[in-house]
Amino acid sequence: MTQASTSRMANALRVLAMDAVQKANSGHPGMPMGMAEIAVALWKNVLRFNPRNPEWLDRDRFILSNGHGSMLQYALLHLSGYDLSMQEIENFRQLHSKTPGHPERGITPGVETTTGPLGQGLTNGVGMALAEKLLAAEFNRPGFEIVNHRTYVFAGDGCMMEGISHEAASLAGKLRLGKLVVLYDDNGISIDGEVSGWFADDTAMRFLAYGWNVQGPLDGHDVDAVTAALSAAEHADRPNLIICKTVIGRGSPHLAGTDKVHGAALGPAEVAATRAALGWTGAPFEIPADVYAAWDARARGAALDGAWQDLFARYRERYPAEAAEFLRRSKGTLPTDWPALAEALVTQTLEKKETVATRKASLIALNALAPGVPELLGGSADLTGSNLTQWDKAVPLRVDSEGQFTPGRYVNYGVREFGMSAIMNGIACHGGLIPFGGTFLTFSDYSRNALRMAALMKLRTIFVFTHDSIGLGEDGPTHQSIEQVASLRIIPNMDVWRPADTTESAVAWIAAVERDAGPSSLIFSRQNLPYLEKTPGQTRAIRKGGYVLIDAPRARAVLIATGSEVALAQKAQRALAEEGIAVRLVSMPSTTVFDRQSRAYKSEVLPEGLPRVAIEAGVTDFWWKYVRGSGAVIGIDSFGESAPAEALFKHFHFTVENVVATVKHVL
Repeated sequence: MTQASTSRMANALRVLAMDAVQKANSGHPGMPMGMAEIAVALWKNVLRFNPRNPEWLDRDRFILSNGHGSMLQYALLHLSGYDLSMQEIENFRQLHSKTPGHPERGITPGVETTTGPLGQGLTNGVGMALAEKLLAAEFNRPGFEIVNHRTYVFAGDGCMMEGISHEAASLAGKLRLGKLVVLYDDNGISIDGEVSGWFADDTAMRFLAYGWNVQGPLDGHDVDAVTAALSAAEHADRPNLIICKTVIGRGSPHLAGTDKVHGAALGPAEVAATRAALGWTGAPFEIPADVYAAWDARARGAALDGAWQDLFARYRERYPAEAAEFLRRSKGTLPTDWPALAEALVTQTLEKKETVATRKASLIALNALAPGVPELLGGSADLTGSNLTQWDKAVPLRVDSEGQFTPGRYVNYGVREFGMSAIMNGIACHGGLIPFGGTFLTFSDYSRNALRMAALMKLRTIFVFTHDSIGLGEDGPTHQSIEQVASLRIIPNMDVWRPADTTESAVAWIAAVERDAGPSSLIFSRQNLPYLEKTPGQTRAIRKGGYVLIDAPRARAVLIATGSEVALAQKAQRALAEEGIAVRLVSMPSTTVFDRQSRAYKSEVLPEGLPRVAIEAGVTDFWWKYVRGSGAVIGIDSFGESAPAEALFKHFHFTVENVVATVKHVL
């Protein structure tokens, strides 16, 4: 490319960004204008993708972690030949357009992950690079590198300031994810102004300390320099950080280099002045034919994709079983014997009738399911022995001090709850693996935004949370979950399971693995819980989220309980029966699943006209939608205490006597 053509390609990105933001009167033009040459270097010279086949399995992954500059990605997608029309560019940030304010997975072709909150895109990139490394180790054969792509991330000052970048970069360095490349837009400006007043990190030294390969600072407006750095990164055996010094809003005569261009439209006068300064004579949203031709990546993409398809065809001839398995997992379908595996697990729990903590029941489920589902990738945030997330035959992945990689299906994430959750989201976005990871339920607060993003993207990510409620015991209120279960249930599209015994735990795991349109949170107890006898019909009904566990003729009230409180409710139901008070007991392992059932089924389980008493060792507000005004909720609306679990349940009135008295009161 000549310097003139490179300049015109970069300026096309600038004008599309400022025009779209100006028309919407909303957005962030500064980053796209400042990163334009970096984008040319990557997208024109290096990135492997096929605009006509955005789901090509061996494509390079591109992530815009500084997602507020979304118009840069939209301009790149449009100009390079993706199915993203100029009309969509003009409809930037408008209702139902394919160009929302931040890149969103599933809305815009070519967008790999939803990047809103800063730092999570970078962390998703770590997950994608890890998925690539694991799949390559499993499926590649000599002369047949069917998994051989890189993950490229654009990141800004905000991504570097967010704490999650520390968690992600630290683990990426230890795992030597050499095919991860982060291009850092070091423009020194955030919304509040020059970041030197609050951000003085030596970023290069920081990432060197993590074990990364660091290049720069270099001139981010020099396409050749950025291209050379990208080329050098291809030979690194460690994750790569390329620090690019840029001027935010470059091209704007009066606003470049200031916070004024960060998060607001330039204004008509400055747009006109910028056009003049760039020598751009076209009307808004008009791109000259020669610029379109320079950007068009369809022929190159088809050739790259076609070469890989030829390679995979030869691979399939030589290794038919591996090829079939690779395609199955890439499509997200479960093994053909999955129904038999799931049924055998449930049957096992029904036969053994074990009294164990549901965290142990979770491990029982993993030991039964994981060997037959090779795409399950487990992990824990430094609590493996407590979460019980490492099944018996699980091999932890390791990278030794010499860089020797030992692949495995278990990730020790370290004390990095937020990082773990967002890395798992990246793994799920990549495809080919189903990630799950564990920590204590109270630490779900650390992971909160990644949980929300998993639900927003409808990812098949499984979050395992143990040590629920005051049943944790002596660790005290800092570790005792009171409000966390309710807060997880209110996240749209998040399925939350709090099972009461081994069978309900097995069903929760089966449902989570099968669910391909959203994440699941599985909530397990520390303390032992008794097995609850069930009929075959009741066992099948667990999948509906709530079911009648014990019925009574002419019942006068309904007890609703979940998790460890079901056993308490069962004892209270029997005590009431001895006094001649007939009560129905409903086990509600998943309110989110129950809420999706038909009105007829919900009315069958919770008949109208009968007063209801809900029991859960957590905040009471959530349960009133089921109990309504004529009932009562037995819960905890304060923080816990430090004491043995048995003493705490008595202290907070989770006793048979209190449940019986409460039922009598509502009657």
